[in-house]
Amino acid sequence: MNRPLHGRTAVVTGAGRLEGLGAAIARRLAADGAAVVISDLGRPVDAATPGSMIGASEEMEAVAEAIRADGGIASTCVCDVRRWADVAALADHAVATHGSLDIWVNNAGIGYIMKPLLEVEPDDWQAVIDVNLTGSFHGIKAAAQKMVAAARGGRIINIASQAAKSGFPFAQAYCSSKHGLVGLVRSAAIELGKHGITVNNVCPNHVTTGLGAWQNSYFAEKSGLSVEDYLAQMAARIPMGRPGLPEDTANAVAFLASDQAHYITAESLNVSGGEEPH
Repeated sequence: MNRPLHGRTAVVTGAGRLEGLGAAIARRLAADGAAVVISDLGRPVDAATPGSMIGASEEMEAVAEAIRADGGIASTCVCDVRRWADVAALADHAVATHGSLDIWVNNAGIGYIMKPLLEVEPDDWQAVIDVNLTGSFHGIKAAAQKMVAAARGGRIINIASQAAKSGFPFAQAYCSSKHGLVGLVRSAAIELGKHGITVNNVCPNHVTTGLGAWQNSYFAEKSGLSVEDYLAQMAARIPMGRPGLPEDTANAVAFLASDQAHYITAESLNVSGGEEPH
């Protein structure tokens, strides 16, 4: 069986929900042979992190156990990506538990604080920026420190969004945070290239995970449509005729994590079925 990532260790943040995008990414990297660290918040810690939107410790372990049941290697580590100390400890866990840190996927994000512009509170804005943008900066820095010290190169991949390229109503902080990732990888890639470390974004369009289902209901209501009609309109504007699947994004991450992508860096790769051409 082809296992192009055998002998490497991957961290995936925000991977603690069984039907989530992060879990799909972790499963694909594990299938390709990587030892995978499943990371998530573990429990709600404030108003911005409700239990329905984060990976609890028990569910994190269930994601890891499913990987082990399929013959993969996985561990778990609780981490609040807003806290530098937590992210640095996550990088330490990867090396201490699995022997190296070769792939880091910044997947943790807030995509559920959506409001009309005039109703957005400063705390709403800050919560989204802190997780989506600052959290990704923390991940890039922590991963790069380990990768530079090991002198083996590495792969750093952010899960951005179609919202990194286009604007959407009710998503001012979300779009700003994802646009910010484009500049972040362009800058980081310049500095880390000499160490053999690539830094890229993957930019999926809408994916109906648990979070995606919440977004479907929210935007359908704002549009005055049923969820079914909202999804039908969405599919009609996508050249490939459907929204994204978790596996579509996971496949792109696996490619960027592989040796085949060793000359690709500073890019923001659309995985949108042709909906986002920019």
